Amino acid sequence: MRAKKLPDSYKDMEGVASYWSYSGEELLIRLKSSVTGLSAEEAARRLVGFGANRLRESRQTRTLMIFLGQFRSPLVLILVFAALVSILTRDWIDAAILLAIVVVSAFLSFFQEYHAGHAVERLRRQVRLQAAVWRDGTVCQIPADEVVPGDVVMLSAGSLIPADGVVLEADDFFVNQAVLTGETFPVEKSPGIVDADASLAERGNSVLMGTNVRTGTARVLICRTGMRTEYGEIAEHLSLRLPPTEFENGIRNFGNLLTRLMSVMMFVVFAINVVQHKPVIDSMLFAVALAVGMAPELLPAIISITLSRGAQRMARNGVIVKQLTAIENFGSMDVLCTDKTGTLTLGVVKLDGAVDPAGKPSEEVRRAAWLNAKYQTGLVNLLDEAILATDPFDISKLEKAEEIPYDFIRKRLSVAVATTGDGGRRIDLITKGAVEPVLSICTKVREGVDGVALLDDARRATLLEMVAAWSDKGFRVLGVATREVPPSEKYSVGDEVGMTLVGFLLFFDPPRPETARTIEALHRLGVELKIITGDNRRVAMHVAGEVGLEVRGLLTGAELNRLHDEALWNLASRTTIFAEVDPNQKERIISALRKTGHVVGYLGDGINDAPALHAADVGVSVDSAVDVAREAADFVLLEHSLEVLCQGIEEGRRIFANTLKYVFTTTSANFGNMFSMAGLSLFLPYLPLLPTQILLNNFLSDFPAMTIATDSVDREMVEQPRRWDVRFIRNFMLVFGLISSLFDYLTFGVLLLVMKVGVDEFRTGWFIESLLTELMILLVVRTRRPLTQSRPGKYLWLSTVLVVALTLALPYLPGVGRLFNFVPLPASVMLILVGITLLYVVVSEVAKLYFYRFIDSRSAK
Repeated sequence: MRAKKLPDSYKDMEGVASYWSYSGEELLIRLKSSVTGLSAEEAARRLVGFGANRLRESRQTRTLMIFLGQFRSPLVLILVFAALVSILTRDWIDAAILLAIVVVSAFLSFFQEYHAGHAVERLRRQVRLQAAVWRDGTVCQIPADEVVPGDVVMLSAGSLIPADGVVLEADDFFVNQAVLTGETFPVEKSPGIVDADASLAERGNSVLMGTNVRTGTARVLICRTGMRTEYGEIAEHLSLRLPPTEFENGIRNFGNLLTRLMSVMMFVVFAINVVQHKPVIDSMLFAVALAVGMAPELLPAIISITLSRGAQRMARNGVIVKQLTAIENFGSMDVLCTDKTGTLTLGVVKLDGAVDPAGKPSEEVRRAAWLNAKYQTGLVNLLDEAILATDPFDISKLEKAEEIPYDFIRKRLSVAVATTGDGGRRIDLITKGAVEPVLSICTKVREGVDGVALLDDARRATLLEMVAAWSDKGFRVLGVATREVPPSEKYSVGDEVGMTLVGFLLFFDPPRPETARTIEALHRLGVELKIITGDNRRVAMHVAGEVGLEVRGLLTGAELNRLHDEALWNLASRTTIFAEVDPNQKERIISALRKTGHVVGYLGDGINDAPALHAADVGVSVDSAVDVAREAADFVLLEHSLEVLCQGIEEGRRIFANTLKYVFTTTSANFGNMFSMAGLSLFLPYLPLLPTQILLNNFLSDFPAMTIATDSVDREMVEQPRRWDVRFIRNFMLVFGLISSLFDYLTFGVLLLVMKVGVDEFRTGWFIESLLTELMILLVVRTRRPLTQSRPGKYLWLSTVLVVALTLALPYLPGVGRLFNFVPLPASVMLILVGITLLYVVVSEVAKLYFYRFIDSRSAK
């Protein structure tokens, strides 16, 4: 729900932009609050003014409008018009088929759009919780949706953060904000001031709604609630209607092309027939039937069938298709953007190495770190979990003597471990923590197996350079130090002195094993991979190197903020890594790539990925992703195997290829036939074909077309991205339509001038030639190869043979012949018609060869 209009007294609070760039004291003044929070009375007033701290409810009242919106497509309107024409000509079967196609397609699209609308509701459910808030000078638990700007909230380990705010006080306070920023490790938060243009990942003084506290405690001043939070902005984007995808644009442009051609043809043919004093009603029905005959009436059905079959095949490979039309977008995709954590990488922290000060693997270092993690009693963190996941050590002769807990200032943790053996009892103090704090308590450094050396300034500088190099490679580095200490009842921070640095621990989020193979396969398919992550640029660069991704350019979130849209459009295509970006910047990048003509896919699994998933032509997530990411995605991978992406791309291209086969066939054949009839009507005193004969022609030719979904696809059709190209379709229609029309006129000449047939014989002969050529052209244009080098699918071949046989038999079937005004033809006429058809196939094959050769030569320039 939207917040109500703010009272004048609250407008200054609403206007605190870039709140993270102010000190806590200044924000308390601006928000008219204190470290002990608000009074219950003032909080109630602010709740009315700012509105509840929740995301906007789903708009269920728009259900009817969503359904009616499915009928706005030009192609759908053409089919509705065609159904009305069929009703006027009393062709009830054709009318029923057309209306069924329209209604079923509308319902499918409606359900897809309706269910997609629940993404906002999923977001809202994610953040229902209680919050510990200072009210009237005491801490109390209230529903999180009653939190208001100016509230002071107490957070501790395990807390889900209820709104956006800044940290006033913190003690060992680490927040897991991977769902919003994509960072692998929990981030330390502390009071302070951050630059106004800092990205989400760089705001070390602020917390964000929907993230959670990993360790420590904090006092936080709430600055933004509800739809004003970063989380709320994501929900706002998900509720907006996005620009149409590549597939939707293609369908719309194709429908517009047909509408213009049909309108012109209908008007011209009707006017010519009226001028020639032919019956007005018959002329009108003839003109309308002629124009509607151009419509690929089964295109929605063909698309639905091919997409459904493709979805079934993808499901068998572990991919759930949520949005059917996205499969064809998948095939058209030429850029795939992906988050890093959990997609290119495993999304888990692993101990990549335990090394000595010389950088060599050291079992001594791993043992010391393992004992430190084993015996510490604080909240186990991801790093300790990664250490303990390695092979265990024998502790039968060991016992814990003491622990010096981790704290925010020291940034290290120590345990005293006692070893009992033949030589008596030995106690070792083992310290693990951030590198510089550990180095600060060391006076010696391990050298070789048992040797030690003085830790002087030069050696310290060398070690820090080594650590910096590891950091540049994406590693999180901890230091490990030890010292034998005398027996004591208690050990304290004062005992962390004079220690020996034994080595370092290197942690890393490893790439998925199949990622490098997937990138190579995507490259072969003409798909460029780009990384969009909220994580550190160094980590992103290292991951790219690990998976074999060639980096052509890098942009950070801060740099993006300084770029105008036009500049980003220019840079986006030439950039491989976008690092340290927030969720809204991810969406901006996707939009920039689409703006420059790319068909963009996005792969992600966090809340921070939801806007990008929603904005992309193709959104892909995984089964383990957060609910919002799964809802926003078009595809959900049931297994973390990115190799199925390549299978999905190829499947999308096969489906798109089969869809275009139908479009090429119907537009070229129908345009040719309609152009022929329009021209012939200028010279004949009667209509060349009756409206019922035109619709029967369309009906019979659609049977083989229905089997296109099962047709085989040549390998070259899946090797590169394919997309709707209305200009190409128009040119194809004109070239092959005019060839079809040329052979129609050849048929006219033979029937009228040579054979001198009557009205019914002419209509019967031309009906046969028109239908045979349309059936044959499907076999020709279904492939770029010569007809003999590309075998049609079994069902397409069988259905074509059956309809050809029926076509030749129609004039000799008494009941059907009388119903459609067909008459038997002499054998000589039938042989001539078959010969014309065969010549038509040969000429079309030659034309196809030169047509594609011309297209390829233009593309090469």
